[in-house]
Amino acid sequence: MDLKNMAFSESNQHRALDGRFAQSHSHIAKVILLYSHPQESRPLEHSSTISETFFQKGQRNSNQSSIVLLAGNYLVKSLPERIFRKLPKSFSSLQFPAEISSLAFIFLNIEYEARTGRTCKPPPQSSRRKNFEFEPLSTTALILEDRPSNLPAKSVEEALRHRQEYDEMVAEAKKREIKEAFKRKKIMKERFKQEENIASAMVIWINEILPNWEVMRSTRRVRELWWQGLPPSVRGKVWSLAVGNELNITPELYEIFLSRAKERWKSFSETSSENDAEGISVADREASLELIKLDISRTFPSLYIFQKGGPYHDVLHSILGAYTCYRPDVGYVQGMSFIAAVLILNLEEADAFIAFANLLNKPCQLAFFRVDHSMMLKYFATFEVFFEENLSKLFLHFKSYSLTPDIYLIDWIFTLYSKSLPLDLACRVWDVFCRDGEEFLFRTGLGILRLYEDILLQMDFIHIAQFLTKLPEDITSEKLFGCIAAIQMQNSTKKWTQVFASVMKDIKEADKNNSPALKS
Repeated sequence: MDLKNMAFSESNQHRALDGRFAQSHSHIAKVILLYSHPQESRPLEHSSTISETFFQKGQRNSNQSSIVLLAGNYLVKSLPERIFRKLPKSFSSLQFPAEISSLAFIFLNIEYEARTGRTCKPPPQSSRRKNFEFEPLSTTALILEDRPSNLPAKSVEEALRHRQEYDEMVAEAKKREIKEAFKRKKIMKERFKQEENIASAMVIWINEILPNWEVMRSTRRVRELWWQGLPPSVRGKVWSLAVGNELNITPELYEIFLSRAKERWKSFSETSSENDAEGISVADREASLELIKLDISRTFPSLYIFQKGGPYHDVLHSILGAYTCYRPDVGYVQGMSFIAAVLILNLEEADAFIAFANLLNKPCQLAFFRVDHSMMLKYFATFEVFFEENLSKLFLHFKSYSLTPDIYLIDWIFTLYSKSLPLDLACRVWDVFCRDGEEFLFRTGLGILRLYEDILLQMDFIHIAQFLTKLPEDITSEKLFGCIAAIQMQNSTKKWTQVFASVMKDIKEADKNNSPALKS
């Protein structure tokens, strides 16, 4: 028996019955060696040396299966011409590691040149990939085509099984493609419908509602249209009208406080001493400089428009600085930057400041930003009344871990959900908040808890706190607003304002009964 027959005989003995080439790396190396130099007689030990080299290279690249596929691609002499002519392209797409690819290309180019008279170009080194991505052509050719004439043919059962497996793979791939195409079509259809609704709503708001604001703002039609979300083009205008200007701030007043803020910043930069003569405390200085500067860099960092060098960095800094001068009793509190940033995205600078100052003057925001603990506790107590009413099971679960609303509500209320929710969804929350007032902030909180109730019931204290501090990013407006709509803001026929007033009364009576004067 000659060397070639010996190699093939030994290789065939180890061939797997499922139609793959020999799994033993020594036999693969012999087949490659004999096919690349069929006329040369070489000692069998030489093939073992090459075998060991290929095996080491396969291990180094953590993919021994690549060697198996490599051998298959080099058995080109017996492949049909229509398959062979496509192999160079297919081979280039495989992009083997450099050590293997170079040797493989030499073998393949010899045969390709002999048949076509052309030379196939090696794959560029710069496009190498660690993970192999196989094209269907090269793999299916090895599965479906008959074996080379010098190898035993597949059995009927094996051929039928491979054909069935291939048909199943193709059917599954087609099914996935159809499913993905249907999903893309559905998304595009919903997006197109949403854009049409926004366009039609914009016409109604501009031509009908805004010119007759005071008359139409409380009508059922406008409230329903409002719930669906305001068109971005009119959002800022509607927010300004809904928030109002009870403080009677004018653009000229904003410029005055902005100039005062700039003077303070300039004096702070020139001297590090306290400016007691001007009545500026160290705390005020820190609020004006350190906290504002630090928070601006943390405001919507993914947008890159409020960070230093961004188009809205100076505008945000000006509004926050002017507010600290306008309301020194409140000063700057972390979280304000997110509220100001959302307003800047929808309003001109002066209008954004007017809305910002009036918004923070609302009872709920004033209680939180002034850190009025007694008022904050009253809001939390009122929230828990509706929490127990709507989500009793989750309420008891939170109670079992002594998990109080302040753990998650403070961050939500401080930033009006602009930090906790995606920006477009937060703006929808703002839309209805401007319509319904502080009640909707707590209703939104209950909607979030309802949306993730099943998940939260499986968590302990630590995981609940972590989850509610950083909500999932894939939350959608349809799901959230569906849950918010299911929340009933009534307790024994009492609405939010009535329950809040009742809580205020109960706390006052409790404080009165526990006063030291009565005990004495």
